[in-house]
Amino acid sequence: MDLIKNEAELREIYARWLDRATKAGFAISLVAFLVYVTGLVPAFLPPSELPRYWMLPVDQFVAATGAPQQWAWLHFLRYSDVLNVGAVALLALVTPACYARLLPKLLAQRDWLQLALACAQVLVLAVAASGLLAGRG
Repeated sequence: MDLIKNEAELREIYARWLDRATKAGFAISLVAFLVYVTGLVPAFLPPSELPRYWMLPVDQFVAATGAPQQWAWLHFLRYSDVLNVGAVALLALVTPACYARLLPKLLAQRDWLQLALACAQVLVLAVAASGLLAGRG
């Protein structure tokens, strides 16, 4: 019976964090979008110029606009369009944050298999986000 209680508690923690993080992520995304469309903060690539580049393949788009690649966008968060990229990146952190929140509980419960799986999930997501294994060219 304790196993079922522990699993229910873990699901509740994960669900609570998932709910709060997705709501916060949505709110941040909405604010970033409003900042962009209202022009409160200048965009790296003004919306009026976008139609000129829509049909370009990514490599030509980057060459023509000087758009940041990989993690370089972090240095351009002062622009409203890049701020939207940051909001999406925050949403991408929801799942690893939820798993990371479970780690201390799993450790305290000595649930080694679930702890290993949660650690592996966080590790896989971190490696994927890092771009370490991304193919080049």
